[in-house]
Amino acid sequence: MAHDGLIKRLQAGISTLPAGLLVATLYAIACWATRQISLDQFFLPSGVRVAVLLASPMRMWPYLLLGEYAYFAELRLPLVGTYGLNWVLLSSVYQFPVVALIVYLHRRAIPGRTDAWLLTIAAAAALAIGVGNLALMRILWPSPLPGDVAVVAARFVIGHYMAIITVAPLAALLTRRIAPSGWSAWLYPPSAACLVVMLMTGYGIALLPAGHSDERAGLQLLMAAPVILLTCIHGWRGAAVGVPLMNLIVHFTTPVTGLPGSFDAATFRAQQGLALVSTSLIALGSITSHYRRRLNISLQDRSQAMRLAKSSFLASEKDLRARAQRMRHIVDHIDFALNQTVEWLQEQGHKQFASSVLKAISISSRNFREQASLVYPIPLEQVGLYLALQGCGISEAWHKTGRVSCEHFSGDPCLLSTGLQLAAYRAITEAVSLLLEHESGQLQIRARCGRRPHLQGIVMTVKVLNLPTGLAPRTAEIAIQNLTARANTYGGRLQCHRNTIRLLLVETRGSSSVTNQCM
Repeated sequence: MAHDGLIKRLQAGISTLPAGLLVATLYAIACWATRQISLDQFFLPSGVRVAVLLASPMRMWPYLLLGEYAYFAELRLPLVGTYGLNWVLLSSVYQFPVVALIVYLHRRAIPGRTDAWLLTIAAAAALAIGVGNLALMRILWPSPLPGDVAVVAARFVIGHYMAIITVAPLAALLTRRIAPSGWSAWLYPPSAACLVVMLMTGYGIALLPAGHSDERAGLQLLMAAPVILLTCIHGWRGAAVGVPLMNLIVHFTTPVTGLPGSFDAATFRAQQGLALVSTSLIALGSITSHYRRRLNISLQDRSQAMRLAKSSFLASEKDLRARAQRMRHIVDHIDFALNQTVEWLQEQGHKQFASSVLKAISISSRNFREQASLVYPIPLEQVGLYLALQGCGISEAWHKTGRVSCEHFSGDPCLLSTGLQLAAYRAITEAVSLLLEHESGQLQIRARCGRRPHLQGIVMTVKVLNLPTGLAPRTAEIAIQNLTARANTYGGRLQCHRNTIRLLLVETRGSSSVTNQCM
């Protein structure tokens, strides 16, 4: 069993050997090429190291280590005679394993809620490599290191840190599966304008004469403004594009001696500010994206809850409709049977008795049909919400109280879906019932339907007249408890203001709900 597992691992290792050697070669070439265009204050190979560790699976890390050692062999073996073999070996061996360990420890945080883990990787790697290299130089170099140690340490650490936060965000961004629609926003005028402003500023910096170091530093810091705007628009993705672009423009517009390890004091002062700005923007973008994701999830959950509430409401209304239809069928059969009885009585000469029976039948039938319409307002599907409120059984029940008046109905409710009209019907009848029970005085019902480019809905108010003190706190509390769910089902809201209950129900135009076909 163990023997079979060993064989499988060997076969897997052999199968990945060509790809691994290719990766090692490309990585060594990338480190060597970026070393040629690097400065002590902006050391690109450190950024390449972290980027490939983030982008590569762990099975490729041994090959990356091989490529790193090949790069250091080409770079530092010629320096053995100058700085000693111990420094060449020790300063070359420890860097990749230390950074790999830092990235490995952050692996659990990479798919987490925020993207701030990239900053801790950059800070830890920059400190470990920058301070480690300086310590080995101090200990192992035959001659003392020139310059103030603190200044050199700051230069090394900031150089590694700036390179990491320049290259690593791009690697983290490219490894994510982002739909093409996610990049379409970059074509909008605000994003495109930010990118153009940055490129034009970089071109202006490149055209400045060599003696204008203060103007160059000012323009370099000015490039942070469009990056801030990109971060506000796109969150972490905007920072992951804007910060590297800004740092690369600063790097390529920095005066150099033409030799690796060049240093420009004026640009270094600007880079210290840019390091702080870059860190703040990546942190801000991470936080912004985190809360945007939470907001999107919340909106999706709310939308899903609204869909489920609508489905539940429509299912219950469908059941009530079937029940009301059965009640109407029952009363139709009873009317038919009683009418036959009346005809038989008339044929037998009991005309006065037949007349009294017919009168009782009509009263009972009307009352029964009114009760059936209270179960489900079937006429609403033919005549719309307004006429259903004024002509169904509910209007008769309100009329008997002598306290309810329906007026100021405006708009065409037949443009709304049946589901929305049913929700409005249930909400307004429940509000009227609540106020009839808990408040005194006349009630006035108003409603207005309206449409906007993408929405349509209805606003309903039930007002208690001659109530200067407003609704009782208990009444308002019951109204909020009983009616808020109905308002939320259709994305609306409920307000209890002074002596009025106001309800808004909305839906998107072209909703999938069944559209009411008013006659």
